[in-house]
Amino acid sequence: MGQEPRTLPPSPNWYCSRCSDAVPGGLFGFAARTSIFLVRVGPGAGASAGTPPFRVVGELVGHTERISGFTFSHHPGQYHLCASSSDDGTVKIWDVETKAVVTEHAFHQHTISALHWSPRVKDLIVSGDEKGVVYCYWLNRNDSQHLFIEPRTIFCLTCSPHHDDLVAIGYKDGIVVIMDISKKGEVIHRLRGHDDEIHSIAWCPVPGEDCLSLGQEESSEEPETLNGKVTARTPQSKGCYLATGSKDHTIRIWSCSRGRGVMILKLPFLKRRGGGIDPTVKERLWLTLHWPSNQPTQLVSSCFGGELLLWDLTQSWRRRYTLFSMSSEGQNHSRIVFNLCPLQTEDDRQLLLSTSMDRDVKCWDMATLECSWTLPSLGGFAYSLAFSPVDTGCLAIGVGDGMIRIWNTLSIKNNYDVKHFWQGVKSKVTSLCWHPNKEGCLAFGTDDGKVGLYDTYSNKPPQISSTYHKKTVYTLAWGPPVPPVSLGGEGDRPSLTLYSCGGEGIVLQHNPWKLTGEAFDINKLIRETNSIKYKLPAHTEISWKADGKILALGNEDGSIEIFQFPNLKLICTIQQHHKLVNTISWHHAHGSQPELSYLMASGSNNAVIYVHNLKTVIESNPESPVTITEPYRTLSGHTAKITRLAWSPHHDGRLVSASYDGTAQVWDVLREEPLCNFRGHRGRLLCVAWCPLDPDCIYSGADDFCVHKWLTSMQDHSRPPQGKKSIELEKKRLSQPKPKPKKKKKPNLRGPVKQELLDGTEEESLKENLEPVENGVSDQEGEEEAQEPDPPRNLVSREPAVCTSVSSGNEKSKGAIINKISFLKKEPPKEKPEALIKKKKARSMLPLSTSLDHRSKEELHHDCLVLATAKHSKEPNEDVSADLEERFHLGLFTDRPALYKMIETEGKGHLENGHPELFHQLMLWKGDLKGVLQTAAERGELTDNLVALAPVAGYHVWLWAVEAFAKQLCFQDQYVKAASHLLSIHKVYEAVELLKSNHFYREAIAIAKARLRPEDPVLKDLYLSWGTILERDGHYAVAAKCYLGAASAYDAAKVLAKKGDAASLRTAAELAAIAGEEELSASLALRCAQELLLAKNWVGAQEALQLHESLQAQRLVFCLLELLSKHLEEKQLSEGKSSSYHDWAEGTKGPFTERVTAVWKTIFSLDTPEQYRTAFEKLQTIKYPSATSNTPSKQVLLHICHDLTLAVLSQQVASWDEAVQALLQAVVRSYDSGNFTIMQEVHSAFLPDGCDYLRDKLGDHSPITPAFKSLEAFFIYGRLYEIWWALCSPCSDSSVSVRVCHRRTPVEQSQEAENASAEEADPEAASQPEPSKPPQLDLRLSKESERVLSSCQVLFSAQHATLQSSQRTVAQVQETLAEMIRQHQKSQLCKSTANGPDQDSPQQEGEQPRSSPQSPGKEEKHEPVSLPELTKRLTEANEKMAKFPENIKKWPFPDVLECCLVLLHIGSQCPGYVTQEIQQQAQELLKKYGNSKAYKRYCQTFCA
Repeated sequence: MGQEPRTLPPSPNWYCSRCSDAVPGGLFGFAARTSIFLVRVGPGAGASAGTPPFRVVGELVGHTERISGFTFSHHPGQYHLCASSSDDGTVKIWDVETKAVVTEHAFHQHTISALHWSPRVKDLIVSGDEKGVVYCYWLNRNDSQHLFIEPRTIFCLTCSPHHDDLVAIGYKDGIVVIMDISKKGEVIHRLRGHDDEIHSIAWCPVPGEDCLSLGQEESSEEPETLNGKVTARTPQSKGCYLATGSKDHTIRIWSCSRGRGVMILKLPFLKRRGGGIDPTVKERLWLTLHWPSNQPTQLVSSCFGGELLLWDLTQSWRRRYTLFSMSSEGQNHSRIVFNLCPLQTEDDRQLLLSTSMDRDVKCWDMATLECSWTLPSLGGFAYSLAFSPVDTGCLAIGVGDGMIRIWNTLSIKNNYDVKHFWQGVKSKVTSLCWHPNKEGCLAFGTDDGKVGLYDTYSNKPPQISSTYHKKTVYTLAWGPPVPPVSLGGEGDRPSLTLYSCGGEGIVLQHNPWKLTGEAFDINKLIRETNSIKYKLPAHTEISWKADGKILALGNEDGSIEIFQFPNLKLICTIQQHHKLVNTISWHHAHGSQPELSYLMASGSNNAVIYVHNLKTVIESNPESPVTITEPYRTLSGHTAKITRLAWSPHHDGRLVSASYDGTAQVWDVLREEPLCNFRGHRGRLLCVAWCPLDPDCIYSGADDFCVHKWLTSMQDHSRPPQGKKSIELEKKRLSQPKPKPKKKKKPNLRGPVKQELLDGTEEESLKENLEPVENGVSDQEGEEEAQEPDPPRNLVSREPAVCTSVSSGNEKSKGAIINKISFLKKEPPKEKPEALIKKKKARSMLPLSTSLDHRSKEELHHDCLVLATAKHSKEPNEDVSADLEERFHLGLFTDRPALYKMIETEGKGHLENGHPELFHQLMLWKGDLKGVLQTAAERGELTDNLVALAPVAGYHVWLWAVEAFAKQLCFQDQYVKAASHLLSIHKVYEAVELLKSNHFYREAIAIAKARLRPEDPVLKDLYLSWGTILERDGHYAVAAKCYLGAASAYDAAKVLAKKGDAASLRTAAELAAIAGEEELSASLALRCAQELLLAKNWVGAQEALQLHESLQAQRLVFCLLELLSKHLEEKQLSEGKSSSYHDWAEGTKGPFTERVTAVWKTIFSLDTPEQYRTAFEKLQTIKYPSATSNTPSKQVLLHICHDLTLAVLSQQVASWDEAVQALLQAVVRSYDSGNFTIMQEVHSAFLPDGCDYLRDKLGDHSPITPAFKSLEAFFIYGRLYEIWWALCSPCSDSSVSVRVCHRRTPVEQSQEAENASAEEADPEAASQPEPSKPPQLDLRLSKESERVLSSCQVLFSAQHATLQSSQRTVAQVQETLAEMIRQHQKSQLCKSTANGPDQDSPQQEGEQPRSSPQSPGKEEKHEPVSLPELTKRLTEANEKMAKFPENIKKWPFPDVLECCLVLLHIGSQCPGYVTQEIQQQAQELLKKYGNSKAYKRYCQTFCA
């Protein structure tokens, strides 16, 4: 597998005459959507040995709409220049070396349809548009020329390779024109012969007409005429052949000297070989040509089904051709080919590159006519990525163009070995999941709710589940069967079933053995097992733990529910996210730390990723569900919603995330640190997957139609962009085409203008999705899908009715032209005077009869004779009957049957002329009211007047007429009126259902409330349905009213809380309390208080906690936090000031603990031991995760105050064991978070006189004596640092260095502190064995400091030193293993890129800084260590750690060696204050345990 980045690009644009080009040397470019992708072909591509020699090397970004033309400059020295045209009205000139725009122009006022860079003139670019306007632009002199040859749509144009001024233009109606631009566009020849669009024009590469012995075409037309005159031959046009390809299935060769056709080649109908297309789709033909420069007697053309033909022009009488790729079956394109362009590589190979509707770019060897390689591409959003767990390296890609790609990433011969699967899909593929055990079994889900199974090793169509989701399939997962599927016998049920989660919020279980059977909704099992009566939240994500025993469901309200197999018992609910959950991922179980398999990462529409450790909950198996509100780790950095998460299978605790901010981020979860950030996409990321074989390789897909393979070691950024960077990235993403419907041309502009739809790529069917974002799939993204184009003759709108309105600012230039053309309309006739309007007669009811009575006198006399004969004839006469039938208007004067015939004839005339109301009146005259109603209903022409007359025909006819009229009104989108008519015939339920199904919920509820019984279930269903939609659209307050109307107060409170602000949470808590939902009310009140706490609104926080009695203990925590914050603010140690303190927080006299208890007694009436014990027990059940240096300071302070509250409560009831543990927990939490200030303030506030008081209370044989010793050690540790910092800066206050970052590696602290003191006190101190005092400083210590130094022996614990040494050994071994892996990856990368000159120099530059720090100093050099030796060290260290008592390992302890170093520094600066015994003990510990690289230099300094 190659160790270089790769890209699956978007598909080349369709239905463009020139959208790809290549230049000698091996550079090929093609237009895809709004960009141009560059591909290096040949030896210069730097491809791995044995793989096809090509590589995607860059992208030209700048156009804002579809690119319609692309061409290189084919002049030596200018191969780096190219030009492109776009539907945005601009022509841009690019430099491919800098990938920047050199210049551009926007002369065209209409859609540009053709573009070419002259092969004769170095700076001439010619372009034409759909209105027939041609612009010639000279780059060097910045000059242009406007030409208007024919008022027809230009389809293609090509500049002559033999004459500077000749340009051939092909039009939509089949005309080909050769013009001279030096004579203001004078037409040299107008070539007529084709009957349809001209798709391609190719000049013969050899001048003159001697290369081919062709006579005049047999079926040539008359001599060419221009404006009625025969044109003479001109000297400019002689001596060249021209080939044209047309939609009329013919290729014509023209003689420019004679101005007429000399050969016609008709395309053969070939039997399609191996074409993988949908047979029900009709394709149009696109005929493109290439005339090889070294073979003037041969011509290459495309054919009907994607085949390429090589025509032999010397044998015109036989029409002989050769088919490309005759020997290899299935190497041809499977769909029509749009562009052919030649390329000469650096090793002089002649290649031909083709782009096709099958979304492949193919390279052909012109020497053998065989396909050399294929570059696949994507025609839609890359929604899903999935690596096969069985066939390792097999990557499945779900794409929005209705196809699944299977990419064999391990292929040695082909870097882009991709297979396509399209049968049975027919929609966007939004989700994929491989079977964990069965080879080649791939499950897929689509945008239209379909779920199916593909066998990727066979050509069979997929199995489709008979149960469809109502909306998009978000997620698929294989898991163990649950009831009722699991209730069958051992051989009657599968070991794994397929679970699918859809956009309607339902999770279905599909039996893969019986997909034709009905799928099972697991909500039924969840309700039965857990006895749930309230409404279940809509599910948006499903994820099974690897062992199949735990199921996690993500919900639309942001909650995550954890269920236990097999009956889906709810054991835990995680209330962390407050928006829709998009992705859940469980950590793998095959790492070095099996306990990490309980880590679950989740992402939502918020930009924050939360990781939870569920080991305790899963192992404890609680009887009632547990609610978790605190994460194990929080990963912040993304600026938009999270769409996908994936754990690295190669590392412990490493995660990659995909986000709508356009980047993918790799995280070290355990340290909460970002590692690297990938910014290669130009759109919002939708999926990401970690390569199962390469730890450095990740694949990602986005809505930019690309899939990127990228390496973490090659990324320049470590975290997502913030501030200006993220704004620039957003601008980059927004430069993509925005979904907008095409404008309809007004039919009354200067006559009807026909226009062929040239845009056949995905930018066709664009919808504005007005539904909210769900699962990160689609929110107004307007994806341009690959619907099979069947371009009509006239411009047809492809949008639904809801999208027909277009804003006037869509196209700047086009809008201006439409305004200009509108002035050419005929002025409307002036209004007639009002008197004339009044005299206008009403329309006649019998216009045909009236007109027949105004014929000539002879005809009228003949009518009288016929009528008299008919009246007075006693026997029937055939001649008279024929005359009466011909003169139907005489029925007015004969019998009734004749009158009926006359009325029928008149009625047909009214219908043909568009006057159905007159026809209805005639039928009423006839007395056939029922027939009138039936005819009007069939034609959709019922009116209020007709329905009002219906009762005349009978009661049942009236009922039928009202129902028919209601259906007609529904087709006309008049649903409210239709419902009113249904009510008139007492069909209340039908009227309510009609309004509900069309989202008129307010009206439906009003009718149901007025006409139905209050207990009718329809009314409740209306409330719940409307509430669900309002909740999805963000109207939470109205949704809550709906839930209250449905008597579902629990859901009302939940939906109010979704807003997440303090006011909403408070209202939701009060509502829950009123409804008796005590647990929910307490949870919401606590959340409200925490939100107010972030804003330092102490008064509001206490008021929120007062809402529920069970939060009394939390009020004590918030009270202590307020007092501590006020205390820190007065000492100017806090980050900000607050003005909303309570009055009782203002007093500052007395010890801090006494102030706290006084406030508790006064404000909260907390006085008796029973009250203290009750509060202690409530708070003791709440557990917070340990802190890290990345934990927010406000969160750390809250957790510390929780521990301190427990300590104070324990002291009040004389429970000194719990007090010591709580105090130690607070100190350790501040130490782990790196907040030395808080740690020292805890010491000063709660241990003002040291730890002696606690020692006396505990006694000598207390079971928590180790905890007390740890607390005492941390106390002395903090005082020791204060003494040292005071010595380092004696002229300043000791608090200047209070804010220091203490991490979990105390050795690094010691290094930083020692270096700081060496720089400030004595630069030589670090290198000399006997440090001397700084000059001119008299350093003396106070008695308190001397007392602290004398008690430092507490810190020199040999047991803790041994334990910490073993821990360092384990860390060192793990670091060495990681470095060995990195070096191996680097060596592999160097090998794979050895042939790539573009990557050599950056690699060398990247390696240089890593090796430089190891060059000075012999002690840094290490002999290579073998893997068995490292394993032995790790085993020995783990065995040592296992022998330590649990009480030693349980309680944290300051770094012993760090304390030794600080104490020796103090002794070197203040001789005499540190006893020799203590110094000797510190030196012995350093000698014994200071063998690591971090301590060696300091051991030489102090232990020499």
